[in-house]
Amino acid sequence: MLPIAVDAMGGDRAPGDILAGAHAAAALGVPVILVGPDGLEGCGDLPLIPASEVIAMDDDAAQGVRRKKDSTLVRAAEAVRDGKASAMVSAGNTGATMASALLRMGRVKGVNRPAIATPIPVPGERPTILLDAGANAEVQAEWLVQFAQMGSIYARHRFGIERPKVGLLSIGEEPGKGDTLRKEAFELLAAAPGIDFIGNVEGRDLMKKTADVIVTDGFTGNVALKALEGGMKTLFGALLTAFAAKPEYKEHADALLPALMPLYEQMSPDTQGGAVLLGVDGICIISHGSSGETAMVNAIKLAEEMVQTGLVAEITAAFATPA
Repeated sequence: MLPIAVDAMGGDRAPGDILAGAHAAAALGVPVILVGPDGLEGCGDLPLIPASEVIAMDDDAAQGVRRKKDSTLVRAAEAVRDGKASAMVSAGNTGATMASALLRMGRVKGVNRPAIATPIPVPGERPTILLDAGANAEVQAEWLVQFAQMGSIYARHRFGIERPKVGLLSIGEEPGKGDTLRKEAFELLAAAPGIDFIGNVEGRDLMKKTADVIVTDGFTGNVALKALEGGMKTLFGALLTAFAAKPEYKEHADALLPALMPLYEQMSPDTQGGAVLLGVDGICIISHGSSGETAMVNAIKLAEEMVQTGLVAEITAAFATPA
């Protein structure tokens, strides 16, 4: 397999934790090629694609990609396009990562807009896939049907769900609930062939096994995702604070922590590694900006898995076939 192109300079902890994750993934047998400045310290024996510029986290995404043509993100996307890499992974600027992949790798024919598919952890169950999680702030009803198609394919490839159940995120379960977009999308999804549409779902269903795939616009999806991440972080932080509040709690906390740690790991974004940008002609993994070594290892492993299972080929075939 061609190597995974890793943006060595993307993310809050770059390049240190990114390089550590890349080396750890390579030690597990995943081929990796770094993208970063010439002479980057810490590359070791990993090959390097030189790139002299970095698109910062606060840079304008579109302008950054257009102006910084020798940036690590642009070069990583070009490596996939040119057959030098099988996938790209970055914890850098999300908008610029998406723009680089879209402009350099191109869009799958028939797909109107790519979407970010993010796994939402469900305690004791397989995650729920939420899309769009931030690529498209405004969408059309027809695009939500395409998100459902791509999300269903992704659910089969990543989690082995033969017939994924698809829900539409709204403000009520009844078919008539929601704004004009949701009402139009409901009718289209209900009539769409090949989609196991179960109807509207609410925000409370994101972390329940109500649906395998939940579709929405990128604005709502990103707000929901960040709200869940913030809520889980606050909850676990409050628990640790409570455990340490009094000396007599220590014995009980020590007894509970072994049971809580697996739950914490399942809920952590690091465990999932990153989100997949569906609808572009190549594998693009968008990792959390705060990704450390563990998150990067899991993101690189996810990229390898999606390459080997032929995710892009199946999406391409699905949209090449008339409905």
